Amino acid sequence: MTQPNDRHAADREFATKLIHFGTEIDAATGASSVPIYQASTFHHFDLEQPPKHDYSRSGNPTREALESYIALLEGGARGFAFSSGMSAISTAFLLLSAGDHVIVTEDVYGGTYRLLTTVLNRLAIESTFVDMTDFEQVVAARRPNTRAVFMETPSNPTLKITDIGRIAAWAREQELISMLDNTFMTPYHQRPIELGVDLVIHSATKFLGGHSDVLAGLVVTADEELGRRVKALQNGLGTVLGTQECWLLMRGMKTLQVRMEASERSALKLAQWLSGHPGVARVYYPGLEGHPGKEIHERQSKGYGAVVSFDAGSGERAKRLLGKVRIPLVAVSLGAVESILSYPAMMSHAAMPPEVRTARGISDGLVRYSVGLEDIDDLIRDLEQALAD
Repeated sequence: MTQPNDRHAADREFATKLIHFGTEIDAATGASSVPIYQASTFHHFDLEQPPKHDYSRSGNPTREALESYIALLEGGARGFAFSSGMSAISTAFLLLSAGDHVIVTEDVYGGTYRLLTTVLNRLAIESTFVDMTDFEQVVAARRPNTRAVFMETPSNPTLKITDIGRIAAWAREQELISMLDNTFMTPYHQRPIELGVDLVIHSATKFLGGHSDVLAGLVVTADEELGRRVKALQNGLGTVLGTQECWLLMRGMKTLQVRMEASERSALKLAQWLSGHPGVARVYYPGLEGHPGKEIHERQSKGYGAVVSFDAGSGERAKRLLGKVRIPLVAVSLGAVESILSYPAMMSHAAMPPEVRTARGISDGLVRYSVGLEDIDDLIRDLEQALAD
């Protein structure tokens, strides 16, 4: 008989963990769905023995279920749920103090770039952006005040691959905190903590939620000590995820594996088709033969993901493409059941100055395609007509 808070959950296969994660059955009623505790505060029956939860900013049973869920999936010690992906990233960076320095993947998500260059720089937290496919650049970027390394692999939107284990091991030798944004791969494809990373971040709005209906961020720490520090920041900043969103996210996460598998199959077919199209200048996808990071990616990840970027040749052609497609959403997000086509230069990476985007390979012709669950033949036919001059 299945018991609530099953301690054997960690020993199960990933697909089983997604459904049976230890708190999926309500201990009080046996309900098959985690209850939504829509309460801001909790009664103290005995002042000398305060309850586990006293105020929902500090802790809520629904959020706690989600936080233990993501910690289980990532193989970490502690999980934390935040009001958005950027809220999770911001909180992680606030582990640093004024005067500290962080080394960052150069073609990082535009929101992360904006945070570092327009907000945290005013708090005297310094950052250096490097091509993390070149380990020597990472080593050379270290300063006496460096305290952390922030990785994003595959990177957004050019899908460059960082050797996670090598960077994490170096960071540990240098006594730096290693952080990794795992949004594109999810814990189904890639578990950075098992490769030595200290802290993993997700924009759970994307593949984990999977339905374009929830805004959320998640953090998982490899150990309890770092977890206590993140907890203090989460409570002090109040950047918590609401209970309704926690419940929606847990519902979406239960189908993560089947969604990722289906989207990835289609993404590979789409990338291969785009590679042979005369109107496409270049295709970025780690599953393609010839991708410079393919071998490293295959060592550290189970699959290639569902995001394909490609260069339509010019900004004019890219904009025309975005106006002609009929199936995908033209939007700033990714990772949903519906396909989403995005234009980084004016959407996700608009915060980057044009010259910075160009230097990092984010051309005006670059578009990012997050492949959903539609039939791949329909997606290809739609793109074919949109690419036709």
